[in-house]
Amino acid sequence: MIRICAAAVLLAVLAGLSGCSAMLERSYEVVTDHPEYPVTADDSGVLKAETYQDLVNDILYFVNQGAESGVIRLIDYTRDVESDLNNACLEVALDAPIGAYAVDFIKYDYTPVVKYYEASITISYCRTQEQIRSIQNVTGTSAIRAELQEALLQFSSESVLHIAYFNEDEDYIASLIQQAYYDTPAAAFGMPEYTISLYPETGTERIVEILLTYPDQPETLRRKSTQLQQQAEQLTASYVGQSVTEAAQSLKTLLWQRVEVLPTGTPGASTAYSALMENRADSEGLAMAFQLLCQQLKLDCSLVQGSLDGQPHYWNVVTLEDGVYRHLDPSHSEGLFFTDTELAALGYTWDREQIP
Repeated sequence: MIRICAAAVLLAVLAGLSGCSAMLERSYEVVTDHPEYPVTADDSGVLKAETYQDLVNDILYFVNQGAESGVIRLIDYTRDVESDLNNACLEVALDAPIGAYAVDFIKYDYTPVVKYYEASITISYCRTQEQIRSIQNVTGTSAIRAELQEALLQFSSESVLHIAYFNEDEDYIASLIQQAYYDTPAAAFGMPEYTISLYPETGTERIVEILLTYPDQPETLRRKSTQLQQQAEQLTASYVGQSVTEAAQSLKTLLWQRVEVLPTGTPGASTAYSALMENRADSEGLAMAFQLLCQQLKLDCSLVQGSLDGQPHYWNVVTLEDGVYRHLDPSHSEGLFFTDTELAALGYTWDREQIP
């Protein structure tokens, strides 16, 4: 008799709450597959299990391979086969990151043989094989930001990350998306809308699904990005070989001479494209343009979101030859190489834990 494990029942009831699968409120750690996976001596297509953890790992192996069916031979198995099969299916479908993300339901059937039980596993997926194969394995904030930057540069509509040692939430991922946006001025044409889902909701190892919607068609944005990068290359060509201080001064002068400075928040004025291609920008657009030009010259530069006299304002921090950093505001004629103390005295405020 074919049985649908309890995971399928719970998934059907709770699917509307969390996409195509539901999550249990407990942590789960995926056991990494061994290079030589346990198979039976007489059939390399049949996996074997001697313990409950073997059973979980076997089903996980099928899911990781995108298999729709598989056979497990339970050899010298002393536990309750019916209960363990049900619980193992439940654990993989709800607790394992790949199961919580990709599995719709799991069915099983088993047959007692003389010296073992043979279990047939059938898996239904709510994700395509292409989606499963596209999952990127990352560890640490820097790796997550790098993947997000790449997704933004390519104007990808979806980024799915399998993150180890992860105890954060959706707000943490949202902050990294915003940081990645400002780190990629060549592809920043307005902050994309995003939806973040975690599979499962708790645990130290999870899959994070990020869906991105851009302010224009990706083809249009790619064309504009190419134009913008070509313009940045042309504008910086004469500054190659200058010292960091000289190059930063040159870029500041270039922007001040070329770009009409508009009030922060002016519609359509907050991108590097508006500054370098349309010659009009607010403080955000100018800071983005300066960031892009610095990247072109391989200068160490970052963008600061803060305020000036209580109003939202953007500027940059540049690391000079001696390793010290200085603030530079492309939207002000005198905004060049300020220390923290000097900048604060002028009415600037910012998060000093995030930006030195």
